[in-house]
Amino acid sequence: MDGHSKAGTNLPRLSARQALVQHWPLYVIEGVLLAGFMISACGFSVLLEYPGAPGYAAIHSDILRRALIGVAMGSTAIGLIYSPIGKRSGAHMNPAFTLGFLWLQKISMWDAVFYMVGQFIGGVLGVLFSRLVFGAALASHAIEWIVTVPGPQGAGAAWLGEFIISAVLMGTVLLVNRSKKLSRFTGVFAGILIFLFVTFEAPYSGFSMNPARTVASALPSGIWTACWIYFTAPIIGMLTAIEIHALAIRERRALCPRFTHTGHSQHVLPCDCRYHML
Repeated sequence: MDGHSKAGTNLPRLSARQALVQHWPLYVIEGVLLAGFMISACGFSVLLEYPGAPGYAAIHSDILRRALIGVAMGSTAIGLIYSPIGKRSGAHMNPAFTLGFLWLQKISMWDAVFYMVGQFIGGVLGVLFSRLVFGAALASHAIEWIVTVPGPQGAGAAWLGEFIISAVLMGTVLLVNRSKKLSRFTGVFAGILIFLFVTFEAPYSGFSMNPARTVASALPSGIWTACWIYFTAPIIGMLTAIEIHALAIRERRALCPRFTHTGHSQHVLPCDCRYHML
């Protein structure tokens, strides 16, 4: 997995077969990470939103229950990002985020393709495993496999919400990574944003920000309502944030979308922190 020098340059041109042979553990890791995230999301949703569950019975405030789910999901994301395997793959866990890396030429095409394949498969397996663990509660009307569907405000508000939170996440990661002092905490910033998004944005779109996360719930449930929102808005939002930053600093290769910066040669994702600007 050597051969990366400067961020965004000199990526090895691998065929699909070469990428699979050399980097398949990273694709598996991406699947495992999103599976873990989905299991956590399903579990805490059942605990706090399923009628009769301890959390639901004890906490009568909708926003407080949602905030607790946000804390759980943000903490889960931070744990996965800074885990040994998360550091190894970069812990994208999101095809929209992986496409951001590809847009910046910081991951090769076939690596990006197989990262995304791993994410979609892992997400679905995570939800199916959750069904085995949590039983009928996950498929109940109250939980509905934690599907992402537009809220009462409609598809337009859902699309705008998904666009904004996706752009804010990517924009924050790019901004924090321009600081030598703060870049070690990029994953923490991401976790805090997830908490805020779940707490305040979820009523508008269901909080996805991630096409693989949406498919993970839609496939076993059969609920594909306005699924186009959760493919287009996160991708467009993240790429928009990249282009805004690129225009602002006028040095595209200085943009670093990584959550962690360990510099190990086994990483498929290059990171040259010499380009931190602040």
